[in-house]
Amino acid sequence: MTATTLRRAAADLFTGEGARWRIVGAAMLVSTLAVQHPNPTFNRMQLKDTFSLLPNWRFFAPTPAAHDYHFVYRTLRADGSTEPWRGVDVIEGRKPWQIAWFPTRRPEKAVFDICSEILHVIDKGFPVVVRTAGYRTLTEYLRTLILDGDEQAGDVQGFQFALARATGYDTTQSPEMIFVSPYTPLHARHSATVEA
Repeated sequence: MTATTLRRAAADLFTGEGARWRIVGAAMLVSTLAVQHPNPTFNRMQLKDTFSLLPNWRFFAPTPAAHDYHFVYRTLRADGSTEPWRGVDVIEGRKPWQIAWFPTRRPEKAVFDICSEILHVIDKGFPVVVRTAGYRTLTEYLRTLILDGDEQAGDVQGFQFALARATGYDTTQSPEMIFVSPYTPLHARHSATVEA
């Protein structure tokens, strides 16, 4: 191929039959690749995409989670004493076959979603947090866990839980307490708190 033939072929890309679609396709390809870049400079293009035509294929999530959330709880006995904090352990160690089959991942996702819902409204005060579905779900889960697992559940008057944020496998930073609930009655299902 000579230089003249190459120039003519390149010119046909932008002027020949179907050139408009080739230009649009090339622009979409370049824009899609640019939007995937983690540098915030490239986000300007996505901000101008008012019809959401450019897909976001960043690996795992557009904004990946940087922390793990953990719930701990303790019970209040009838004599006024409290038990030590216990972890709500729903995160299990990874096994090789979980690359293909991992149905028990759902409780971990539920914990993350409940935490996100509580944290989203935490600045609005406790009366708003109590009305969220996540708070009610967690309260009922802990109530069932205590009634089914505590051999002395008849002596338990209420329970309290806390939400902690940790950096996962990075053990150089200590977990940070984000939210501590007041005591909740174990047997009265519609009451909000126990006087401690």
